[in-house]
Amino acid sequence: MTTTSSAQRARTGRITFFVALVVFAQESTWNLYDAQVPPLLREHIGSAAVVGLLMGMDNVLGIFIQPWMGNRSDRTRTSWGRRIPYLVVGMPLAALLFLTIPHVAASLPLLALVMFGYALVANSFKPIAESLLPDFVPPERRSRANAVVKIASSLTVMVAALISIFLIDDYPKLSFAIPALLMVVSLAVIAAKVRDSRSPAYQNTIKEERGTAVRGVRVRDTVLDIVRDRDRSRLLLIVSILLFGGAWAASRALMTPYGMEVLDMSRGEAGGLTLPSGVAFIVAAYPVARLAERFGRLRVMTVGMTVFAAGMVIGTVVRTPTGAVVGLCVAAAGASSFLVNAVVVLWNLAPSDRVVGTYTGLYTVGWVSGGFLGPALVGGMVDLTSWSLLLLNVAIVAMLAVLVVARVSALQRRSPSDRVL
Repeated sequence: MTTTSSAQRARTGRITFFVALVVFAQESTWNLYDAQVPPLLREHIGSAAVVGLLMGMDNVLGIFIQPWMGNRSDRTRTSWGRRIPYLVVGMPLAALLFLTIPHVAASLPLLALVMFGYALVANSFKPIAESLLPDFVPPERRSRANAVVKIASSLTVMVAALISIFLIDDYPKLSFAIPALLMVVSLAVIAAKVRDSRSPAYQNTIKEERGTAVRGVRVRDTVLDIVRDRDRSRLLLIVSILLFGGAWAASRALMTPYGMEVLDMSRGEAGGLTLPSGVAFIVAAYPVARLAERFGRLRVMTVGMTVFAAGMVIGTVVRTPTGAVVGLCVAAAGASSFLVNAVVVLWNLAPSDRVVGTYTGLYTVGWVSGGFLGPALVGGMVDLTSWSLLLLNVAIVAMLAVLVVARVSALQRRSPSDRVL
């Protein structure tokens, strides 16, 4: 192994750790927010629909804010680079707002105001932190780096659960302080250790812009470029993200009523059906990243999504709690291939390093939109069929996503491009 490749591997491992640390801290706040803010709202609001509407506010904000902020960071030029300045401002502010939530819980207007502020700020820097990965990591190694970040993000579900179990009842304010402190500590580490002005992507961007008066590309121009491109690969990939995001969200959001309606389980028992599949996802994430780098990301994504659909079919055929758990585990292992690789393919399809932050935001738009529409779509399919066919309906939506990715793969085989897909 050459000295150059060894240095590159060390740099890749280093930045992967730092990004995973920031995402871990950030997602710890989000998961505790999702778990413990609804009970605070329920103290003031009797309608579950209104509670759900307030809790969904962050997703709506994310659709508009994340592409715009990703684009703003793409167009920023400082001695620290284009990402770190936003993290230095945004993360402490988000931590402070998150820490404030239990202190204002007695007043609904104040609680709603702080929730809005937290959702606004936290959505603002989410794509910026994640965009550090393609800034530093070369295209051929992005899958394994993103797998580590996804594993870190998945572990935060367990962190939120442990805080809820052991601390929230006796120490509600301290419980919110722990993820807030994690965010501040992770920021201190990354601010001290990372200057993205030294990243290959930032340096390439400076070279591209040398001799021009233009800094970056606007969101509108990026979207129009994707829509007007005769190749359609990028547009179809975003469609597949929406479709598979919808299938994934439906398989999580509707499992508790499925367990109660079809498997005759209690609410608590049904709520635990998805827990083992979280472990299956974590176990599968890194191996599928390595497979994707060896055999091609689009190919591995297609196989994994098909495995996801097969897991749903298993759960439909073996209509028992054990069958559901096994099916969900198989499905989660298959889904990891998409969750790890889809954004990497989108990054690698970007025409320039100048727009990777914007592309990170567009990935989130597709995924969040699917998360919003998927449960409603599958729920409508259940209304037309029955709860017993829920998992089969999820599989149908997933297979639509498979067909779209297969089309992207066919388009790329015809293309003379040297992109690492």
